[in-house]
Amino acid sequence: MSGRSRLAGLRRGLAEAYAAPYRRTLARAQREEDDLLMVIVMAEALGVPGPASFYTLELLPAVYDEVHAWHRRMGLDSSPLEHLSCC
Repeated sequence: MSGRSRLAGLRRGLAEAYAAPYRRTLARAQREEDDLLMVIVMAEALGVPGPASFYTLELLPAVYDEVHAWHRRMGLDSSPLEHLSCC
């Protein structure tokens, strides 16, 4: 085994040992950030005027696939958008 592969293995092992205790916390923080982005992007469609709506309009097609998981996490039984029925 070469020195580079040993070093790469050590690096992966150390990264795993460091990240393992924080994995759940990091996943929750990622979900919260994703939910905030979804609210910002969907604000105009939900009837909330926002200053960034012009810029976030381009992101709507990218987040349409995630609407179902988002509205379920927010505690809504069905989609809040009238033109998007995912349930």
